[in-house]
Amino acid sequence: MLVREMLQRMERRAPVCVMLRAMLENVFAADRLDRLFETTADRQENKTLLFSTVADMMGLVALKIQPSVHAAYQKRKQEIGVTAKAVYDKLQRTEPKVSQALVRDIACQLAEVKHKLRRGCNALLPGYRLKIIDGNHFRRTERRLQELRTLNAAPLPGQCLVVLDPQTKLAVDVFPCEDGHAQERSLLPAVLETVNRGDLWIADRNSCTLDFLTGINRRRAHFVIRQHAALPCQLVGKRRKLGRSETGVVFEQAVQLLDSDGTPGITLRRVTVELYEPTRDGDREVHLLTNLPRTVAALRVAELYRGRWTIETAFQEIAENLSGEIETLGYPRAALFAFCMALVSFNLLSVILSALQAAKHADAAAQVSIFYVCDEIAHAYRGLDLVLNDRDWAQAFSALTPAELARKLEQIAAAVDLSRYRKHSRGPKKPPPKMIKTKRNHVSTARILKESRGKTYW
Repeated sequence: MLVREMLQRMERRAPVCVMLRAMLENVFAADRLDRLFETTADRQENKTLLFSTVADMMGLVALKIQPSVHAAYQKRKQEIGVTAKAVYDKLQRTEPKVSQALVRDIACQLAEVKHKLRRGCNALLPGYRLKIIDGNHFRRTERRLQELRTLNAAPLPGQCLVVLDPQTKLAVDVFPCEDGHAQERSLLPAVLETVNRGDLWIADRNSCTLDFLTGINRRRAHFVIRQHAALPCQLVGKRRKLGRSETGVVFEQAVQLLDSDGTPGITLRRVTVELYEPTRDGDREVHLLTNLPRTVAALRVAELYRGRWTIETAFQEIAENLSGEIETLGYPRAALFAFCMALVSFNLLSVILSALQAAKHADAAAQVSIFYVCDEIAHAYRGLDLVLNDRDWAQAFSALTPAELARKLEQIAAAVDLSRYRKHSRGPKKPPPKMIKTKRNHVSTARILKESRGKTYW
């Protein structure tokens, strides 16, 4: 009875944090993670230091509950029973395919929970599974590795291609690469192996290659991909004006792909948007290639591509609110695992927003600031551990089915005061005046204000 009363009190005081802990206990079960590791890893063993333990520590770091990997280790040092070096050795040897499998598995579980929360939600394009793909290149790390200390260059630990489902707002797949200088296109053959009939892939021009387009078409899937200038193709017929979208005037024309020897290949639709405002790269036209049937209008094709910004927003939220790129992790495999844990954390937050949306209002998720959600989690999580132990949390949430977990999350979300997490939008920033940065003096702010506003400037 005492445990139940304490849990109910915490649901009122820190509801978002309790929802997160409930999902961690349910989808992050240690035995499930260890089974996934054992069936996926080729060379690593799972004996003295379990993969589930390392994943749990990295999850705390990704959510900024712990400030660093070593701080997370110190918190559980007695329980883990190994040295800090053993933890770092485990991280630097974690195979990319294990990190990839972790993202896929957790996303699959959370998608079931989301499905129960999103009752009556209309599909973005009925009959198609939308997938947005984009690359994320990691920023430089510190030169802690011996081989990097004397280099007068920024060491890059790797990159990832991430696949986002815009319907569920979940990162459903990731393609990690240890080579920070590799082209994104080198990862497309691995992406192509995951393409299934009924998919609709949306991507920028980095993914516009002849092999990728023809491969998707051959698998009876579809795409909306921005045309790359180097793609071998030829225009067919006349261009037709079809209307106006929010961003520009929309045209359509047929285009035929050319094989390496110049032989005509498949014929596609090319949807062109003449923009009202140029892009940040100065482009005034955007050409979109698609093999969607003509039942999907050109204006709809342009609208679907415009929705590609959702994955860039996801990258921005991860960079600003989560610890996905840790400067101290120089080993590529450790950096890739850390970023994949940030993707998992992003998916957990996405489910929390869906619970608020299901319990409150359809626009609740748009009103909530991820910053305030993460702030509550970072500050309240340790307090929850002081009140209840791991066994109590596991008994409360680990055995729940996806439907039961969704109902519990919605129940907790119903009592949430959205004003605690509401966004505070501001108007457009004014451009700062240009400054000459050489030969500048110092000034007293108090004197400047006094001269401008008088004696009572405050």
